[in-house]
Parts: sequence; C-alpha cells; structure tokens
Amino acid sequence: MEIKKILAVVAAMAMTAAVTGCEKNEETSTAQPSQTTETTEAPTEEITEAPTEKATEEELIPPSPAECDDPNALTFDDGDFSFADTKLDDTDSAQGILSVEEVQGNKMLRFSDAGTNFADGTVQKIMFDAAKLLSPENLAKVRSIELDVYADATSDAFTNDDGENVMAPGWIGGGGGANVAGDEWYEFAEWDGGEYNFEMSGAVHVEFKFLLALGGQCWDETMEEATFQIMRWGAQNEGNFYVDNIVFKDEDGNSLPIDKAAPSEEPTEVIMPGAMAR
Repeated sequence: MEIKKILAVVAAMAMTAAVTGCEKNEETSTAQPSQTTETTEAPTEEITEAPTEKATEEELIPPSPAECDDPNALTFDDGDFSFADTKLDDTDSAQGILSVEEVQGNKMLRFSDAGTNFADGTVQKIMFDAAKLLSPENLAKVRSIELDVYADATSDAFTNDDGENVMAPGWIGGGGGANVAGDEWYEFAEWDGGEYNFEMSGAVHVEFKFLLALGGQCWDETMEEATFQIMRWGAQNEGNFYVDNIVFKDEDGNSLPIDKAAPSEEPTEVIMPGAMAR
C-alpha cells in the first residue's frame, strides 16, 4: 500500500510539471510574435522650401524717424532754421546748403551735399547758435545737448560685406564742438551709428556734454553768440546729412524751454494818408 501511494504521488507531480511546462510554452509562443513583428516606420524628413529673395527682403523693415515727446524739443516743424548755418570755409568742409525737408511725414533739417562728399573725403558741418534759441539765463544752465541725426545715400558707391554695391549710407559718425566763455573751443565726444540696407538711415541719437562746466567750459549769460557744431565725417557713400529733435538740458537732466523769436517778415510799404502814389 505504501508503495502504491508513493507511486501515485510521483505520478501526480509529474502530471503537474507537464501541465506547467505546457502553459509556459504557450505563453512564450504567444509573446514571441509581438517581439519579432514590431515594425518602425521610416522617419519622414520635414521639407522646408528655401526662402525666396522676396521673403528675405520682406523681413527687413526700413527704419522710421525717431519720435520725441519732450515739450522743449526743437523739431523744425515750423520750417524755421534761421539759427543754423553751414560751415563751408574750412579746408576740409563739404559744400552744401540747408533746408527743412519732410521724411516719412516728419520735418527735419537737411544738409544737402553738393554730391562729392565721399569722393572728396570732406566733412559735413552744421553750426547752430544757441543764443538765438534760449534766454540768457537758460543759456548759462546748459550742460548737455541731445539730438537725432540721420544720413541718406544718393549713389550706390557703398560696398557691403558681400561685395555688392548698395544705395545705403553705411557707417555714420562724427563729432562736435562749441565755442564757450572766454572765446575758447570745447570738443564734444564722438558719435556713430549706421545703415547698411536702406537708402535712408534710422536715427542716431547724439549727446554732447559740457563735462568741464565747473571750470567755466560752458556758455554764460553774457554771450551774444553761443554756437555749437555737429560734424559728419568718414562717409562711405555720397549722401546728405539730417538733424532733428534738438534738446538742451541742465545739470539735473531737465530740458530747457526754447525761446526764439518768430522769423521776421518782409516789411510792407506804408502809404501815409493824403500821400500820392507814384
């Protein structure tokens, strides 16, 4: 009896092992196809068209004139420039004339060059008389002058980095100075900017400072002429020079009010009563 029981237990264990082995084989055979049949799609390459020349040009936006919200800014909107003049008598002076011109709806002072500034390597110079723009009291308070300058191109003599001739001014830069108390000349710091794609540049903001004002290197209330000069040199193309939005500031950075007389009108002939016209 004991032997029969042992044989029965062994037989049962064998059957259990056989069933378990079958189940594992079935799981393996079921899972195997999912591992071997996994497929991946070929990566699709996103195709983008090369930008056309027209699209590239549309990305470049021509600069607009600077707006100035300072109530004391000299903007040339009234067309008056009686306080400004060209400086033509130096050996390096460019030749030209002044006028007020409208650029994109904004009036500004223009130095219209004779057309040989770049070829001759000359300097465009504009003189301003602050004594015609400020009261004597405020003239003595000036410690800095801010303004916006521009340049345009009238030829395609400028060569860009790609070796192409472009009607653009390129680098724009220069300096300035002023006559101060004691009939001395005071040099301002240099300024620069540029426009390499368009015929007319955007604004280059310039700030001239009387850094030696404590030593008397500034204007005073006794000066009948208080001139300052802005100069554009190193032109890379033929073109004109523009000035706009002139603001005079005191030592605290407050703008000083413009106090200029209205442009004089031509006198009219007056006929006295009873006089005979001839």
